[in-house]
Amino acid sequence: MSMRPNLPEDLSIGALSQATGVNIETIRYYEKIGLLPPPPRTEGRQRRYDGTAVRRLRFIRHARDLGFSVDAIRDLIAMAADPAASCSGADAIARAHLKDVERRIAQLAALRDEIARMLDHCGDGTIADCRVIEVLADHGQCLHEDHRTPA
Repeated sequence: MSMRPNLPEDLSIGALSQATGVNIETIRYYEKIGLLPPPPRTEGRQRRYDGTAVRRLRFIRHARDLGFSVDAIRDLIAMAADPAASCSGADAIARAHLKDVERRIAQLAALRDEIARMLDHCGDGTIADCRVIEVLADHGQCLHEDHRTPA
């Protein structure tokens, strides 16, 4: 996480939410699970955030947008704390994530092909003769063994 000048300082949780596009409940959740350190509070117990929190939350949001797990993000944040360390650990996390994305893409392609195949054989007749209902009722009529929707 690189240093960026001119980030807002002394933000309320609402202002932090607006600055990062992360909703307030998600910010509280990230604090609860330790992705975002608890901020200092005013005498009135209001959370106050600085530019470091903005950078951290933007990092978390971008990583989540790219589909990285909370555990992977936690590890990446820990790695980012030591800028002189090797990036091999971060590369390994990204490679594992890419492999998972490729697996899910393959599952989605199989799912798409199976649904298209069902529709290609649809006769637009009655439910008694409906190919979609037939195939859904009998997994043995599917071409692909594993076409579950990826998580």
